[in-house]
Amino acid sequence: MAIIVDPSIIITAFMLTTLLFVSFTMAAIFARDGTWIYIGGSLMTMLSTLITLSLANLFFGSKLLFDISIYLGLVVMCGFILYDTQLILEKVKLGDKDHVSHCIDLFIDFIGVFRRILIILHSREVENKKKEKKNE
Repeated sequence: MAIIVDPSIIITAFMLTTLLFVSFTMAAIFARDGTWIYIGGSLMTMLSTLITLSLANLFFGSKLLFDISIYLGLVVMCGFILYDTQLILEKVKLGDKDHVSHCIDLFIDFIGVFRRILIILHSREVENKKKEKKNE
C-alpha cells in the first residue's frame, strides 16, 4: 500500500531519526563497558510482544493497538541502538572486525526508528488536516 506523504515530513523524520540515532549511539559509546548489553533479553521480549500486538491488530484493526505498537516499537528500536552499539564495541575488542555486519545491524536500527517516526508524523498531519476541514 502506497501512502502519499508530504516531502517535508520525510525530511523532518530523517532529521529526528538522525538526532535520536546519534544521541543513543553516543550514550552507548560513553557508557561503561557492557552497561547496555544486559538489556538484550528485555528487548527481545518486547520485540516478541510487538509481533504479537501486530498480529492481533490484523484481526481487530484497532487504532489503539496500532498506536501502542508504533510507540512501543520506537522505544524498542532506540533500545536496540544502545544494545547493538555496545555489542559492536565489545565484539571489536574481542577481535571481530566484520564491518559490514556491524553496519547492517545499525542500519536496521536506523530504518526501524525512521519508519516509526515517519508514521507518527504522518498520522499527526492527517489528524491536523481533519481538524482543519472540520473547523471550516
